[in-house]
Amino acid sequence: MTPAPPLAGRLDGLLFFPVTAYAPDGALDLEVFRAHVRGGIEAGAAAVFACCGTGEFHALTPEEFGACVAAAVEEAAGRVPVVAGAGYGTALAERFAGIAHEAGADGLLAMPPYLVVAEQEGLLRHYTALAAATPLPVIVYQRDNAVFTPETVVRLARTPGIIGLKDGLGDLDLLQRIISAVRTEAADESFLYFNGLPTAELTGPAYLGLGVRLYSSAVFAFAPEIALAFHRALNAGDEATVARLLDGFYRPLVDLRNKGRGYAVSLVKAGVRLRGLDVGEVRPPLSEPAPAHVKELADLIERGLTLAAEAPENGA
Repeated sequence: MTPAPPLAGRLDGLLFFPVTAYAPDGALDLEVFRAHVRGGIEAGAAAVFACCGTGEFHALTPEEFGACVAAAVEEAAGRVPVVAGAGYGTALAERFAGIAHEAGADGLLAMPPYLVVAEQEGLLRHYTALAAATPLPVIVYQRDNAVFTPETVVRLARTPGIIGLKDGLGDLDLLQRIISAVRTEAADESFLYFNGLPTAELTGPAYLGLGVRLYSSAVFAFAPEIALAFHRALNAGDEATVARLLDGFYRPLVDLRNKGRGYAVSLVKAGVRLRGLDVGEVRPPLSEPAPAHVKELADLIERGLTLAAEAPENGA
């Protein structure tokens, strides 16, 4: 069998972050999770990021994590890469990296260390240790308590095994300085950048202006038709369709998401259920969205599907 090309060369298109499915008793429901992953791939996902933020990485035991990653790998069957989450302190991050590797994952998304606010040198030690402990390529996730100076990202980009930075901070001034520093000081044009904000489409045009084309789409998990219509329009320069989808769907969705804590995950799971797949509820400490907000989401999905159906197929 011909080996798959490196992960960096396979990440081109919409990135799918599946939710993790639970049965009514709260236990992991692998069959429903498989159906969710399979449906996303068949809808056109370019990669599966399993057990990351949307997949409630924080709520999974190592055993559940391994089972989910293995299931995602089996469903992908080499058609698209599977990237798994890894987090907490350095020792646990390395353990999750080992589990992901054994399960057949193609790469890791390294989430912020648990709770602590560290100096740049400490963050650098954490991520370089993780990269050294695994043969899997690592994407570092900038957000919350893991915010990097351009100089630190240059050092990360020079670290064997670290291939990119996912930005969940939204500071475009900082990100531009990071991109410039890596380009000039690390002389690395292959280092990847991702828009990792909770509803990335809302800031998609701004990130695209910095040359950042890759983004994670939470909407893809429950409405791939809408997410794909926006992605086509954005990449084709169809500003009219982009504006219609932003104004009619994405901005109202973000307004709704901001009405409750944890809605970046629980509202996505509610959306998946609304589209006919019972992936269960979120695990504590997250909580379910208010019924009125779920009704609002249902109306928004219908509006978004109508707008997506009206969009040119090629985005032109």
